[in-house]
Parts: sequence; C-alpha cells; structure tokens
Amino acid sequence: MLMGLASLDTALRAISSRSLEVTVVDEDIVTEANLGRQPFYRCDLGNSKARTLTERINLAHGLAWKAVHGRAPGAIGVDNSHVLISCVDTASARRALGAALQDARNPPIYWLDLGNRASDGQYLIGCPGRGTGRDDNRLPTVLEAFPELADEGLAEDDAPSCSVAEALERQSLFVNRVLASHALALLFDLLGRGSIGHAGAFVNLATGYSVPIPLPMKVVSLC
Repeated sequence: MLMGLASLDTALRAISSRSLEVTVVDEDIVTEANLGRQPFYRCDLGNSKARTLTERINLAHGLAWKAVHGRAPGAIGVDNSHVLISCVDTASARRALGAALQDARNPPIYWLDLGNRASDGQYLIGCPGRGTGRDDNRLPTVLEAFPELADEGLAEDDAPSCSVAEALERQSLFVNRVLASHALALLFDLLGRGSIGHAGAFVNLATGYSVPIPLPMKVVSLC
C-alpha cells in the first residue's frame, strides 16, 4: 500500500496541485516471513518496517514523509489528517482506532480500511462522525459496516510466521498487493477525479471474483 501511495503522489502532482504528506506508523520489524510478500530485502531484516520503507520512498522520490515506529493510535494522534489508512490484522486494532476517532476533536475526513485472510479480503472507505449533525449523509466506517467487529470475543489469529514458506501457507503471495491496488485505484478516483462509484469491494483471489460494495443510497454527498 505504501509503495503505491508514492505512485499516487506522483500522479496527483502531474494532474493537479495536490500532493500527499504521509506519516507511516508500524511497530513491527522486518522478519524472514516478510520477504517475498512485502517490499523488503534480506538486508532489511531486524529493521523497523515503517522507517525502512519511508526512507526508501523519500530517497527515490525526493519526499519528506515521516515514519513512526510504534502502534497507532497510541504512538501518534489521529487528529488533523485528511485520510486515515489502516492495514491491520485484528478487530481489536480497528476498535482501538475507532475509539480514538470518536475522541478526536478534528478526526480525518476519510477512513480507508483494508483487511484480508488467506486468499480473500476487502477494502472500504468511510467517513468518521464529526458531530456536525450530518451523520445520516455520510459513508459508514468499517466498524459500522461490519458491526461484528465490535465483539471483543471475536477470535483473532495474529500469530507470526517464522519463514517465507510458512507465511505462504497462511496467506496467498499476492493478496496484499491485489487489495492495495484496488484501494489505491479508489483513492485516485477520490483525490484525482473528485468522485467514486463504489465504497470498496470484496476480492477473492481463489475464485477470481471481485464484488463491489455499493455507495449507500442515503448518501447524498461524500462527507
């Protein structure tokens, strides 16, 4: 997802006066299991994921994006940003972000969430409530669209994989990239074209199917 945001920034600069200012937050370090499925190399092992990728992008594109080695929302506030993008593994992580958004004085306008299993996943863009009295006309967030995520008893599987082979047994090689490409295309339509035709999609690599998540009929404007 992050590497695609660098391409999105280049495209936005070419067609408009817009550009991206990105802060990357991740508490993980690069392990053997990340090689192949994610844009890391053996020389990156043991380094911060956030810092490694951000430094690489900044050097390649002449940017000044920021990296925070930690977990959101504890390591950084969610106020005063336009778009929050979450690529997290568990429902509890989404609940923590949702709680922080509720407490924020100036929450992001959009929350784009991506999630996947072994060979399928979904992405969804929503608008956190801002206390403006217009909640009936906004896009629901991932927590509102999938209320089962609020169940604290929901089983979660976030056990780490120790090798590339084990990681591939647990998750398809390209599922992350496919979902990220779909989500980035949606972001490009929103930021570059000014409109979107759907709120997200369910994508299944095993069957080859992609099913769009329609915009709610009651939404008359995008936040």
